[in-house]
Amino acid sequence: MKQKASNSMRLFALPDIPEIHAGDDLAAVISQATYACGERYQDGDIVVIAQKIVSKAEGRTRRLADIVPSPAAQELSARSGKDARKVQAILDESEQIVRVAAFPPDGLIIARHRHGWVCANAAIDESNVGEDGVLLLLPLDPDASAAKIAAHLSKDAGVNIGVIVTDTFGRAWRRGLVNVAIGVAQVPAIVSWIGQTDAYGRKLYASEPAFADEIAAASGLLMGKDSGTPVIVVRGLNWDADGEANAKQFVRPIKEDLFL
Repeated sequence: MKQKASNSMRLFALPDIPEIHAGDDLAAVISQATYACGERYQDGDIVVIAQKIVSKAEGRTRRLADIVPSPAAQELSARSGKDARKVQAILDESEQIVRVAAFPPDGLIIARHRHGWVCANAAIDESNVGEDGVLLLLPLDPDASAAKIAAHLSKDAGVNIGVIVTDTFGRAWRRGLVNVAIGVAQVPAIVSWIGQTDAYGRKLYASEPAFADEIAAASGLLMGKDSGTPVIVVRGLNWDADGEANAKQFVRPIKEDLFL
């Protein structure tokens, strides 16, 4: 069943999130930051969390100095211009290398990540890591990460809270980056309107809004690269909790991919 459209929503960033380190209890940090700024969670709030702090809390980092590139990594390095150690990290995180190009500043490798995402450099990042020579990888299971945080926040607040873990991805046909959902808990990933009708009574056959991605994209407006605001609370949306929701629902089956 389609969800009732919302007439308004509120987004606000949680201030004063501290630097996150491996082993930190991220859910507790978020709860403390919420109460410290005078907010209290309401039923149906959605907490959107930047992947970077999830990966930091889970220790998902690699030091370049510890990586020994394989012959395959060295070959891709020569083709792309990218550091062979970074290429090795990409290979280790990927199921498939899709495209390689010697684009500035240090080459580009489009890979199919082990989670199914087709993205630049297997979503490995070096910005906002806090230390040079360290690579930040995606969480091992972003959906499980989201579920763990959602359970903690919901229990602590006594209301139902959804969680979305986001990362910034490029788009094949458009320039620029947007936040997308790579992990969800309770929040529907996709809302199907198939079989329903539009505002004029016309039956819909293919409309499936990417609900969690839409929220992720909106959260990016408050997650500046230099703002230190990796946690956004979204309030006021109408949504039906889905305990089976997961971000893997976004992955298009290879047999349906007409562009690779």
